[in-house]
Amino acid sequence: MTFEEYQKLSRKTAAYPKLAGGEFVYPLLGLCGESGEVAEKLKKVLRDKNGDIDEETKKEIAKELGDVLWYLSQLATELGIPLEEVAKMNLEKLFSRLERNAIKGSGDNR
Repeated sequence: MTFEEYQKLSRKTAAYPKLAGGEFVYPLLGLCGESGEVAEKLKKVLRDKNGDIDEETKKEIAKELGDVLWYLSQLATELGIPLEEVAKMNLEKLFSRLERNAIKGSGDNR
């Protein structure tokens, strides 16, 4: 499946309120929440399982990552940005940093 296919298909399941301030508000908040759920599951792996991730935990994390992907897709759609473009731009940025030996460090425009 391509990003374009995912973005189009996932859009069919987008049933959320259009909030004041922009239609992007709900998926933005959902993206933050679901990202937090991924972090919570991994935090509990550190706390309860000494950092060892078993297959059941991987499946649970994969479900949460799917929710992250869904909200990311809806946010991109609301903003009129194809996920394919997001992925391409991100790799171009990262490989540019790699070529310039600027992977490490801080700042968006390094």
